[in-house]
Amino acid sequence: MGVVEADELPDGVVVADGRGLVVEFNAAAARLTGTPPRRALGRPVREALPLEDIAGRRWWDVTDPYGGLRIRTRQPERNLLLPGGREVLVAARYVRETAPGGGPGPLRRLVVTLRGTDARRRAELGHAELIATVAHELRSPLTSVKGFTKTLLAKWDRFTDDQKRVMLQTVDNDADRVTRLIAELLDISRIDSGRMEVRRSVVDLPTAVRRHVAAYEAAGQPPERFDVRVRGELPELWADADKVDQILGNLVENAVRHGAGTVTLEIEPAALGDPARPAVAVTVSDEGPGIPAESMHRVFTRFWRGSRRGGTGLGLYIVKGLIEAHGGRITVGSGGAGGARFRFILPAGLPEFLLPNS
Repeated sequence: MGVVEADELPDGVVVADGRGLVVEFNAAAARLTGTPPRRALGRPVREALPLEDIAGRRWWDVTDPYGGLRIRTRQPERNLLLPGGREVLVAARYVRETAPGGGPGPLRRLVVTLRGTDARRRAELGHAELIATVAHELRSPLTSVKGFTKTLLAKWDRFTDDQKRVMLQTVDNDADRVTRLIAELLDISRIDSGRMEVRRSVVDLPTAVRRHVAAYEAAGQPPERFDVRVRGELPELWADADKVDQILGNLVENAVRHGAGTVTLEIEPAALGDPARPAVAVTVSDEGPGIPAESMHRVFTRFWRGSRRGGTGLGLYIVKGLIEAHGGRITVGSGGAGGARFRFILPAGLPEFLLPNS
Protein backbone atom coordinates (compact mmCIF):
# COMPACT_ATOMS: atom_id res chain seq x y z
CA MET A 1 0.00 0.00 0.00
CA GLY A 2 1.41 3.40 -0.97
CA VAL A 3 1.67 6.48 1.19
CA VAL A 4 -1.61 8.39 1.44
CA GLU A 5 -1.30 12.00 0.28
CA ALA A 6 -2.70 14.68 2.59
CA ASP A 7 -5.10 15.86 -0.12
CA GLU A 8 -6.65 12.37 -0.20
CA LEU A 9 -7.68 12.56 3.46
CA PRO A 10 -11.36 13.32 4.23
CA ASP A 11 -10.47 15.57 7.20
CA GLY A 12 -8.70 18.88 7.07
CA VAL A 13 -5.02 18.72 8.05
CA VAL A 14 -2.90 21.77 8.86
CA VAL A 15 0.75 21.32 9.87
CA ALA A 16 2.94 24.07 11.31
CA ASP A 17 6.69 23.86 11.93
CA GLY A 18 8.66 24.76 15.04
CA ARG A 19 8.41 28.47 14.21
CA GLY A 20 4.61 28.32 13.92
CA LEU A 21 4.54 28.66 10.12
CA VAL A 22 2.16 26.56 8.04
CA VAL A 23 3.96 23.91 5.97
CA GLU A 24 0.94 21.74 5.05
CA PHE A 25 -2.62 22.81 4.27
CA ASN A 26 -4.58 20.07 2.52
CA ALA A 27 -7.58 20.27 0.21
CA ALA A 28 -10.09 19.40 2.93
CA ALA A 29 -8.73 22.21 5.13
CA ALA A 30 -9.13 24.61 2.21
CA ARG A 31 -12.71 23.47 1.69
CA LEU A 32 -13.63 23.79 5.36
CA THR A 33 -12.00 27.18 5.92
CA GLY A 34 -12.52 28.76 2.52
CA THR A 35 -8.80 29.61 2.38
CA PRO A 36 -6.76 28.47 -0.66
CA PRO A 37 -3.58 26.56 0.28
CA ARG A 38 -1.35 29.16 -1.45
CA ARG A 39 -2.64 31.84 0.93
CA ALA A 40 -2.05 29.68 4.02
CA LEU A 41 1.37 28.15 3.32
CA GLY A 42 4.22 30.06 4.96
CA ARG A 43 1.92 32.16 7.13
CA PRO A 44 1.74 31.95 10.94
CA VAL A 45 -0.77 29.28 11.87
CA ARG A 46 -2.58 31.78 14.09
CA GLU A 47 -3.35 33.90 11.01
CA ALA A 48 -4.08 31.00 8.64
CA LEU A 49 -6.51 29.55 11.18
CA PRO A 50 -8.06 32.44 13.13
CA LEU A 51 -10.09 30.23 15.45
CA GLU A 52 -12.29 31.41 18.32
CA ASP A 53 -14.24 29.53 20.97
CA ILE A 54 -17.94 30.02 21.60
CA ALA A 55 -17.17 32.79 24.12
CA GLY A 56 -15.26 34.77 21.46
CA ARG A 57 -11.76 34.08 22.84
CA ARG A 58 -8.88 33.48 20.45
CA TRP A 59 -8.18 29.76 20.62
CA TRP A 60 -4.43 30.18 20.13
CA ASP A 61 -4.21 32.50 23.14
CA VAL A 62 -5.99 29.90 25.27
CA THR A 63 -4.01 26.87 24.08
CA ASP A 64 -0.60 28.52 23.42
CA PRO A 65 1.04 25.42 21.87
CA TYR A 66 4.47 27.06 21.48
CA GLY A 67 4.74 28.78 24.84
CA GLY A 68 2.61 26.61 27.10
CA LEU A 69 3.43 23.61 29.24
CA ARG A 70 5.88 21.21 27.60
CA ILE A 71 4.13 18.18 29.06
CA ARG A 72 1.09 18.88 26.88
CA THR A 73 0.95 16.64 23.82
CA ARG A 74 -2.51 17.23 22.40
CA GLN A 75 -5.74 19.20 22.43
CA PRO A 76 -8.95 17.14 22.41
CA GLU A 77 -11.51 17.80 19.69
CA ARG A 78 -13.85 20.68 20.37
CA ASN A 79 -16.27 22.90 18.53
CA LEU A 80 -14.72 26.23 17.39
CA LEU A 81 -15.64 29.09 15.09
CA LEU A 82 -13.98 30.42 11.95
CA PRO A 83 -14.49 34.00 10.73
CA GLY A 84 -18.10 34.48 9.74
CA GLY A 85 -19.33 32.11 12.44
CA ARG A 86 -18.64 28.88 10.52
CA GLU A 87 -18.46 25.94 12.96
CA VAL A 88 -15.68 23.39 12.73
CA LEU A 89 -14.46 20.55 14.95
CA VAL A 90 -10.79 21.06 15.81
CA ALA A 91 -8.18 18.83 17.46
CA ALA A 92 -4.41 19.27 17.73
CA ARG A 93 -1.37 17.09 18.36
CA TYR A 94 1.99 18.45 19.54
CA VAL A 95 5.15 16.75 18.24
CA ARG A 96 8.01 17.76 20.53
CA GLU A 97 11.79 17.50 20.56
CA THR A 98 13.38 15.36 23.25
CA ALA A 99 15.11 17.42 25.93
CA PRO A 100 18.67 16.52 27.04
CA GLY A 101 17.32 14.94 30.19
CA GLY A 102 14.94 12.75 28.24
CA GLY A 103 11.81 14.81 28.90
CA PRO A 104 9.65 16.73 26.43
CA GLY A 105 11.39 19.58 24.67
CA PRO A 106 10.33 22.45 22.40
CA LEU A 107 7.54 22.00 19.87
CA ARG A 108 8.89 20.64 16.58
CA ARG A 109 5.60 20.26 14.71
CA LEU A 110 1.97 21.15 15.33
CA VAL A 111 -0.67 19.00 13.59
CA VAL A 112 -4.21 20.39 13.55
CA THR A 113 -7.16 18.36 12.23
CA LEU A 114 -10.43 19.91 11.11
CA ARG A 115 -13.80 18.27 10.60
CA GLY A 116 -17.09 19.68 9.46
CA THR A 117 -20.09 19.54 11.76
CA ASP A 118 -22.52 18.14 9.16
CA ALA A 119 -22.05 14.52 10.25
CA ARG A 120 -22.52 15.47 13.89
CA ARG A 121 -25.64 17.44 13.08
CA ARG A 122 -27.07 14.52 11.13
CA ALA A 123 -26.39 12.25 14.11
CA GLU A 124 -28.03 14.77 16.45
CA LEU A 125 -31.07 15.00 14.18
CA GLY A 126 -31.25 11.22 14.07
CA HIS A 127 -31.11 11.04 17.86
CA ALA A 128 -33.78 13.72 18.17
CA GLU A 129 -36.04 11.85 15.76
CA LEU A 130 -35.47 8.62 17.67
CA ILE A 131 -36.38 10.31 20.96
CA ALA A 132 -39.53 11.81 19.42
CA THR A 133 -40.55 8.45 17.95
CA VAL A 134 -39.98 6.62 21.22
CA ALA A 135 -41.88 9.25 23.20
CA HIS A 136 -44.81 8.97 20.79
CA GLU A 137 -44.83 5.16 20.87
CA LEU A 138 -44.58 5.05 24.67
CA ARG A 139 -47.33 7.59 25.25
CA SER A 140 -50.16 5.43 23.89
CA PRO A 141 -49.62 2.22 25.91
CA LEU A 142 -48.65 4.08 29.07
CA THR A 143 -51.77 6.25 28.84
CA SER A 144 -53.85 3.09 28.48
CA VAL A 145 -52.13 1.39 31.40
CA LYS A 146 -52.55 4.44 33.59
CA GLY A 147 -56.22 4.80 32.65
CA PHE A 148 -57.20 1.20 33.32
CA THR A 149 -55.22 0.86 36.56
CA LYS A 150 -56.63 4.13 37.90
CA THR A 151 -60.16 3.05 37.00
CA LEU A 152 -59.75 -0.38 38.58
CA LEU A 153 -58.29 1.05 41.79
CA ALA A 154 -61.08 3.62 42.10
CA LYS A 155 -64.04 1.42 41.08
CA TRP A 156 -62.92 -2.17 41.63
CA ASP A 157 -66.22 -3.35 43.15
CA ARG A 158 -68.31 -1.94 40.30
CA PHE A 159 -66.88 -4.27 37.63
CA THR A 160 -67.61 -7.90 36.98
CA ASP A 161 -64.81 -10.46 36.87
CA ASP A 162 -65.05 -10.59 33.08
CA GLN A 163 -64.71 -6.81 32.81
CA LYS A 164 -61.72 -6.85 35.13
CA ARG A 165 -60.12 -9.63 33.08
CA VAL A 166 -60.52 -7.63 29.85
CA MET A 167 -58.99 -4.52 31.45
CA LEU A 168 -56.06 -6.46 32.92
CA GLN A 169 -55.46 -8.24 29.61
CA THR A 170 -55.27 -4.84 27.91
CA VAL A 171 -52.79 -3.64 30.53
CA ASP A 172 -50.72 -6.80 29.98
CA ASN A 173 -50.71 -6.31 26.20
CA ASP A 174 -49.66 -2.66 26.56
CA ALA A 175 -46.87 -3.66 28.94
CA ASP A 176 -45.65 -6.08 26.24
CA ARG A 177 -45.60 -3.19 23.75
CA VAL A 178 -43.44 -1.13 26.09
CA THR A 179 -41.11 -4.09 26.66
CA ARG A 180 -40.71 -4.62 22.91
CA LEU A 181 -39.93 -0.94 22.38
CA ILE A 182 -37.27 -0.97 25.10
CA ALA A 183 -35.76 -4.09 23.52
CA GLU A 184 -35.64 -2.29 20.16
CA LEU A 185 -33.85 0.68 21.72
CA LEU A 186 -31.27 -1.60 23.33
CA ASP A 187 -30.72 -3.36 20.00
CA ILE A 188 -30.20 -0.05 18.20
CA SER A 189 -27.72 1.08 20.86
CA ARG A 190 -25.72 -2.15 20.49
CA ILE A 191 -25.84 -2.06 16.68
CA ASP A 192 -24.77 1.59 16.44
CA SER A 193 -21.93 1.12 18.92
CA GLY A 194 -20.75 -2.19 17.41
CA ARG A 195 -21.44 -4.03 20.68
CA MET A 196 -24.01 -6.53 19.41
CA GLU A 197 -23.06 -9.90 20.93
CA VAL A 198 -23.76 -13.10 19.00
CA ARG A 199 -24.01 -16.25 21.14
CA ARG A 200 -23.66 -19.08 18.63
CA SER A 201 -25.08 -22.56 18.82
CA VAL A 202 -26.47 -24.98 16.24
CA VAL A 203 -29.76 -23.63 14.85
CA ASP A 204 -32.27 -25.81 13.00
CA LEU A 205 -33.52 -23.17 10.57
CA PRO A 206 -36.41 -25.16 8.99
CA THR A 207 -37.76 -25.94 12.47
CA ALA A 208 -37.49 -22.27 13.48
CA VAL A 209 -39.38 -21.18 10.34
CA ARG A 210 -42.13 -23.76 10.86
CA ARG A 211 -42.47 -22.67 14.50
CA HIS A 212 -43.26 -19.11 13.40
CA VAL A 213 -45.76 -20.35 10.82
CA ALA A 214 -47.45 -22.57 13.42
CA ALA A 215 -47.84 -19.58 15.74
CA TYR A 216 -49.69 -17.62 13.05
CA GLU A 217 -51.89 -20.60 12.25
CA ALA A 218 -52.74 -20.97 15.94
CA ALA A 219 -53.66 -17.26 15.96
CA GLY A 220 -56.19 -17.81 13.16
CA GLN A 221 -54.25 -17.48 9.90
CA PRO A 222 -55.32 -20.18 7.40
CA PRO A 223 -52.62 -22.85 6.88
CA GLU A 224 -52.87 -22.47 3.10
CA ARG A 225 -51.55 -18.93 3.38
CA PHE A 226 -48.04 -20.25 4.10
CA ASP A 227 -45.76 -22.20 1.81
CA VAL A 228 -42.53 -23.45 3.43
CA ARG A 229 -39.94 -24.87 1.04
CA VAL A 230 -36.64 -26.47 2.04
CA ARG A 231 -34.30 -27.01 -0.90
CA GLY A 232 -31.18 -29.17 -0.97
CA GLU A 233 -29.01 -30.35 1.89
CA LEU A 234 -28.46 -27.53 4.35
CA PRO A 235 -25.07 -27.05 6.02
CA GLU A 236 -24.94 -26.89 9.81
CA LEU A 237 -25.80 -23.36 10.90
CA TRP A 238 -24.08 -21.84 13.92
CA ALA A 239 -25.94 -18.70 14.92
CA ASP A 240 -27.64 -16.92 17.80
CA ALA A 241 -30.98 -18.74 18.07
CA ASP A 242 -32.77 -15.82 19.77
CA LYS A 243 -31.59 -13.33 17.16
CA VAL A 244 -32.52 -15.67 14.29
CA ASP A 245 -36.01 -15.91 15.82
CA GLN A 246 -36.13 -12.11 16.00
CA ILE A 247 -35.12 -11.82 12.34
CA LEU A 248 -37.67 -14.40 11.19
CA GLY A 249 -40.39 -12.93 13.38
CA ASN A 250 -39.99 -9.46 11.91
CA LEU A 251 -39.86 -10.60 8.27
CA VAL A 252 -42.81 -12.99 8.59
CA GLU A 253 -44.87 -10.39 10.47
CA ASN A 254 -44.22 -7.82 7.74
CA ALA A 255 -45.29 -10.30 5.05
CA VAL A 256 -48.48 -11.20 6.93
CA ARG A 257 -49.46 -7.66 7.93
CA HIS A 258 -48.45 -5.69 4.86
CA GLY A 259 -48.53 -8.33 2.16
CA ALA A 260 -51.32 -10.40 0.69
CA GLY A 261 -51.91 -13.84 -0.77
CA THR A 262 -49.44 -16.62 -0.05
CA VAL A 263 -46.42 -16.00 2.16
CA THR A 264 -43.60 -18.16 0.80
CA LEU A 265 -40.59 -19.05 2.94
CA GLU A 266 -37.68 -20.73 1.15
CA ILE A 267 -34.61 -22.17 2.87
CA GLU A 268 -31.66 -23.34 0.79
CA PRO A 269 -27.87 -23.67 0.73
CA ALA A 270 -26.04 -20.59 -0.53
CA ALA A 271 -22.62 -19.02 -0.88
CA LEU A 272 -21.46 -15.88 0.87
CA GLY A 273 -18.60 -14.18 -0.95
CA ASP A 274 -16.27 -17.16 -1.28
CA PRO A 275 -18.11 -19.98 -3.15
CA ALA A 276 -16.34 -22.48 -0.92
CA ARG A 277 -17.72 -20.88 2.21
CA PRO A 278 -20.99 -22.61 3.22
CA ALA A 279 -24.02 -20.47 3.98
CA VAL A 280 -27.78 -20.73 4.35
CA ALA A 281 -30.27 -18.43 2.64
CA VAL A 282 -33.84 -17.66 3.70
CA THR A 283 -36.26 -15.90 1.38
CA VAL A 284 -39.56 -14.44 2.61
CA SER A 285 -41.92 -13.22 -0.11
CA ASP A 286 -45.57 -12.30 -0.38
CA GLU A 287 -48.10 -11.40 -3.07
CA GLY A 288 -49.05 -7.96 -1.82
CA PRO A 289 -48.54 -4.51 -3.37
CA GLY A 290 -44.78 -4.71 -2.85
CA ILE A 291 -42.35 -1.86 -2.26
CA PRO A 292 -42.05 1.02 -4.75
CA ALA A 293 -38.76 0.95 -6.66
CA GLU A 294 -37.87 4.46 -5.45
CA SER A 295 -38.13 3.28 -1.82
CA MET A 296 -36.02 0.13 -2.08
CA HIS A 297 -32.83 1.88 -0.98
CA ARG A 298 -34.50 3.22 2.20
CA VAL A 299 -36.09 0.01 3.46
CA PHE A 300 -33.33 -0.76 5.98
CA THR A 301 -32.96 2.78 7.30
CA ARG A 302 -34.37 4.00 10.59
CA PHE A 303 -38.04 5.02 10.68
CA TRP A 304 -38.93 3.62 7.24
CA ARG A 305 -42.58 2.60 7.36
CA GLY A 306 -43.51 2.35 3.70
CA SER A 307 -46.92 3.56 2.60
CA ARG A 308 -48.62 2.46 5.81
CA ARG A 309 -48.08 4.27 9.06
CA GLY A 310 -47.86 2.65 12.47
CA GLY A 311 -45.03 1.11 14.42
CA THR A 312 -41.64 2.63 15.08
CA GLY A 313 -40.14 1.93 11.67
CA LEU A 314 -37.10 0.42 13.40
CA GLY A 315 -37.72 -3.28 12.74
CA LEU A 316 -35.93 -3.70 9.42
CA TYR A 317 -33.05 -1.51 10.56
CA ILE A 318 -32.58 -3.88 13.50
CA VAL A 319 -32.97 -6.96 11.28
CA LYS A 320 -30.15 -5.73 9.04
CA GLY A 321 -27.95 -5.04 12.06
CA LEU A 322 -28.58 -8.51 13.53
CA ILE A 323 -27.78 -10.23 10.23
CA GLU A 324 -24.60 -8.21 9.71
CA ALA A 325 -23.53 -9.01 13.29
CA HIS A 326 -23.53 -12.66 12.16
CA GLY A 327 -21.39 -11.78 9.14
CA GLY A 328 -24.36 -12.13 6.78
CA ARG A 329 -26.27 -9.82 4.48
CA ILE A 330 -29.86 -9.05 3.51
CA THR A 331 -31.40 -7.74 0.29
CA VAL A 332 -34.86 -6.63 -0.75
CA GLY A 333 -36.60 -6.78 -4.10
CA SER A 334 -39.83 -7.70 -5.82
CA GLY A 335 -41.19 -11.23 -5.76
CA GLY A 336 -42.45 -13.16 -8.76
CA ALA A 337 -46.05 -12.41 -7.80
CA GLY A 338 -45.35 -8.70 -7.40
CA GLY A 339 -45.01 -8.53 -3.63
CA ALA A 340 -42.00 -7.80 -1.46
CA ARG A 341 -39.13 -10.29 -1.39
CA PHE A 342 -36.58 -10.29 1.44
CA ARG A 343 -33.60 -12.63 1.25
CA PHE A 344 -30.93 -12.99 3.91
CA ILE A 345 -27.84 -15.17 3.96
CA LEU A 346 -26.02 -16.35 7.08
CA PRO A 347 -22.59 -18.00 7.10
CA ALA A 348 -22.86 -21.65 8.17
CA GLY A 349 -20.43 -24.12 9.66
CA LEU A 350 -18.51 -23.85 12.89
CA PRO A 351 -16.94 -20.35 13.15
CA GLU A 352 -13.14 -20.32 13.08
CA PHE A 353 -12.88 -18.82 16.56
CA LEU A 354 -14.81 -21.83 17.95
CA LEU A 355 -12.72 -24.48 16.18
CA PRO A 356 -10.43 -26.58 18.39
CA ASN A 357 -6.88 -25.19 18.59
CA SER A 358 -7.93 -22.07 16.68
